[in-house]
Amino acid sequence: MYKILIANRGEIAVRIIRACKEMNIRTVAIYSEVDKKALHVKLADEAVCIGPAESSKSYLNIKSIIEAANIVKADAIHPGFGFLSESSLFAKICEESNIKFIGPTSKVIDLLGNKANAKITVKNAGLPVIPGSEGSISSIKEATNIAEKIGYPVILKASSGGGGKGIRIVYSKKELPQAFNIVKQESKISFNDDEIYIEKYIENPRHIEIQIIADEYGNIIHLGERDCSIQRKNQKIIEETPSTIVDDKLREKMGKCAVKIAGLVGYTSLGTVEFLVDKDKNFYFMEMNTRIQVEHPITEERTGIDLVKEQIRISAHEKINLKQKDVLFNNHVIECRINAENPLKDFKPSPGIIKGLYMPGGNGIRIDTAIYEGYTIPHNYDSMLIKIIAKGSTRNEAIAKMKRALEELVVDGVETNKEFLYEIIKNPSFIRGEFDTSFINKNFDL
Repeated sequence: MYKILIANRGEIAVRIIRACKEMNIRTVAIYSEVDKKALHVKLADEAVCIGPAESSKSYLNIKSIIEAANIVKADAIHPGFGFLSESSLFAKICEESNIKFIGPTSKVIDLLGNKANAKITVKNAGLPVIPGSEGSISSIKEATNIAEKIGYPVILKASSGGGGKGIRIVYSKKELPQAFNIVKQESKISFNDDEIYIEKYIENPRHIEIQIIADEYGNIIHLGERDCSIQRKNQKIIEETPSTIVDDKLREKMGKCAVKIAGLVGYTSLGTVEFLVDKDKNFYFMEMNTRIQVEHPITEERTGIDLVKEQIRISAHEKINLKQKDVLFNNHVIECRINAENPLKDFKPSPGIIKGLYMPGGNGIRIDTAIYEGYTIPHNYDSMLIKIIAKGSTRNEAIAKMKRALEELVVDGVETNKEFLYEIIKNPSFIRGEFDTSFINKNFDL
């Protein structure tokens, strides 16, 4: 693999470019007109403009991306996360164009990347799933019938979803029609796919995900769990590993389940199997993300394994050089997502020019970002600016390092959620490890 086109933007594009440089692989950035001065464009060996600011005309424009890859003679395309990363159509067109899609095959994305299809596959294997529709639903009437059967509250989700988009919790029959239409619309806009499904809403669970790596030779291992329960409107904002509720026995059980799910369909590449865990530590398969995750750095910092490089090596037909027994879990790691938004104004996005910037550092602090002083944050895309990753020998040490990092961070010119994250980190319930997905609603008057 000599040249990779990165079909994404922002910090994940920068992250991939850096990994490629260390592997002596040339990189090609694609960018919309508004992203001309973005960091990923500056860092890549080559860059191609593929359209105007609107995602549908640039980062979601399959034809333009494939044309760009052919023009620069790229061997492979890395989709990052979001945009087309879980599009089986995009993966299939890459395959047909003789361009390596860095991820699983289009067939596997259909089976597992499509959330509705994934539930059917896992349920048929006798593994625990959340009650709900058998695949996607096509009408409000169908959604209503299923909701009455499994009982309210229910949750409507985009089949191609991710990043907290295309999700609505419904507590009554009256609310369902409007929620149905909203989720279909959000799904179409965000993922160019309006398929949705419905399932029972498990109240106040922990959101635990297992990272897996699988090669083309049947080798599959897991890299432990990430606790993603601190969420606002279904969007993860703080993640950590290990989880305060997962002991060695539960980790092994969930890990084996995740590996089995990947093996069911001959999965290759990185993947994340997401579960909901109830108060009695029963876990239920929720979905599988067939891509790299936003929160992947905390697993890297805990295991010492570079996930992006592993993903690229697997796509280049290399074997995983690790066995499950070789995976070592060290330290405690926490990640905070710094977004350009104003928590005092209902988290309204805050695009604009970054007039001053100071990044925290020191022992145990990692920063993943694509911003710089003088950079203009466009209003067209996700508002995430920076990921701060804090690593300590204990959870309390990791929390202390994160608090210090948030105190040091300076981003002038735009509003951020820094203070909001700081309030979470110092909350007594969070410090005790006593929280679930309802934590924000219970502790903050938003």
